[in-house]
Amino acid sequence: MTDLRPRRSALYMPGANERALEKAKTLPADALILDLEDAVAPDAKVAARERVCAAVASGEYGRRELTIRVNACDTPWHEDDVRAAAKVGPDAVVVPKVNSAADVHSVERVLEQAGAPDRTKIWAMVESPVAILHAKEIAAASARLTVLVMGTNDLAKELQAQHVPGRAPLLTGLSLCLLAARAYGKQILDGVYNDVRDLDGFAAECRQGREFGFDGKTLIHPSQLEPCNRTFAPSEEEVDHSRRIIAAFEEAVRRGDGVVTVDGRMIENLHVDDARRLLALADAVAAIG
Repeated sequence: MTDLRPRRSALYMPGANERALEKAKTLPADALILDLEDAVAPDAKVAARERVCAAVASGEYGRRELTIRVNACDTPWHEDDVRAAAKVGPDAVVVPKVNSAADVHSVERVLEQAGAPDRTKIWAMVESPVAILHAKEIAAASARLTVLVMGTNDLAKELQAQHVPGRAPLLTGLSLCLLAARAYGKQILDGVYNDVRDLDGFAAECRQGREFGFDGKTLIHPSQLEPCNRTFAPSEEEVDHSRRIIAAFEEAVRRGDGVVTVDGRMIENLHVDDARRLLALADAVAAIG
């Protein structure tokens, strides 16, 4: 069964920016991605690694899921990043540009050699055509891998696609990755929305991601947190409807009825299972405040 830990919002925070790391302690993100990759210049990589590892070791981020995005497997910083992360034991290591199961195995091997605790999982970023075509193998590669993360900016670049409302050029890739994640019991996070001033466009993309089945969305600015958290959490109406589905089904079972309807719609076991999953997610969201 897919892990129901809420990951409605996963906010990238630049690892080289001490003020940003401090501010992150107060933000209502379900997860923080302390970034050593795109947000850090080459000559600042080592200092950022030390700063991020110290932040993780501090224990000052509360209930937030704390992850470190390392540099990609083909860079000179990658292995040192993974080893340093293993020693401080974040909730996960986020690995960019994962293109194969072999990439996952390589990261897992370094984590284990460096003594990473079992709680430190792998989040694999899927952001290239090759990765999309290997999404099944990536998702199935390891029990330590728990989350797929869509890298939609890099994917659009490699596809030579335009960024358009509705994301038509990316829908095939998004769907294939969702299929792979669900087939192997992983969570999956949608990619970022680039224009932090376009609140309506961001809200629409959050709704699209939720409708597709994503567990949450990666974010680039704190202003995106509240609408994202709201969209990816079960609404009061959904919670009420789910409770009525379960109650009606259980009552029908007690009476021995073969047909159950709620609001004029026939209810089957699959609807009950989905209602129970939604209520479990609502409870998990409520528990973190």
